[in-house]
Amino acid sequence: MTEDILSLSDIEDAHQRIAPHVLHTPVVPAFDLSEKSGGDIWLKLETLQATGAFKLRGAINAALCLDDDARAAGIVAVSSGNHGRGLAYAGRKLGFRAIICVSSLVPAVKVEAMRKLGAEVRIIGDNQDAAEEEANRLVREEGMTFVSPFDDPIVMAGQGTIGIELLEDLPDLDVAIVPLSGGGLIAGIACALKALKPSVQVIGVTMERGAAMHESLKAGHPVPVDEYPSWADALGGSIGLDNKYSFTLCRALLDDTVLVSEDEIVAAMRHMYRAQQLVIEGGAAVGVAAVLSGKYDCSGKKAAIVVSGRNVDMDRFTKEVAL
Repeated sequence: MTEDILSLSDIEDAHQRIAPHVLHTPVVPAFDLSEKSGGDIWLKLETLQATGAFKLRGAINAALCLDDDARAAGIVAVSSGNHGRGLAYAGRKLGFRAIICVSSLVPAVKVEAMRKLGAEVRIIGDNQDAAEEEANRLVREEGMTFVSPFDDPIVMAGQGTIGIELLEDLPDLDVAIVPLSGGGLIAGIACALKALKPSVQVIGVTMERGAAMHESLKAGHPVPVDEYPSWADALGGSIGLDNKYSFTLCRALLDDTVLVSEDEIVAAMRHMYRAQQLVIEGGAAVGVAAVLSGKYDCSGKKAAIVVSGRNVDMDRFTKEVAL
């Protein structure tokens, strides 16, 4: 049963625990997108978190749940950028050392942001599996404490607080459209929504190339995928062949998954910039892309799109998106 992994009470406890450290982010209407799609579309703006992304919720919850000895040993993580930034922020606030292992595919702007918050960033290889090997070595040889970006019930509980907020602000919600990567975000949100209002559908959206969770759900078990450069860099990476939690929750709780192309992601970023005056990163734009392209039909439904982060290379954004 999914409650053996993550329960509503776990998420409610996380909600109280992290409240002093994160924003209850607003949901705002997307009038233009509603008109185009025939739905009643709202945007959950996790872009407004202090670190620019939802990952702060899970990172700070995990850090607060560790004992003094575990924090004193230092925390190590593998990240495509936003999880590492959340842990770096938590490390500065709570006073622990953070080492973040990343691949060469992580944009330089995200690496620099982690370093500015005081984290040590190690760039290892050209995929997250290589970065994870270094993180595991640090745990094994130096006794550091590992915090997963997604396959950890405590991290997922932090992300699941978004689901509680969605129903507080939109009690008549029909569907939540959520970026899909390793599954920590969507699994946490789905646990909260399905417990509080079982009729709500939860739709995961990811990029076409390197869609690890999507391909794993199709196969019925975790599978390896190749990693490619993408505007949705935050959604890249494997879910881990030894995935313990997030795959099980996604398989049990998701109603559907949708794939979007690179062109559709850019079109969604451009739409958000022009119609909503919002700068968002590619991984945060996939839900908008699914609706804007018609790949997900939300006509007649009240839908919330989780806009997960804003941490994009602004030089590239202004040259290629803000045209």
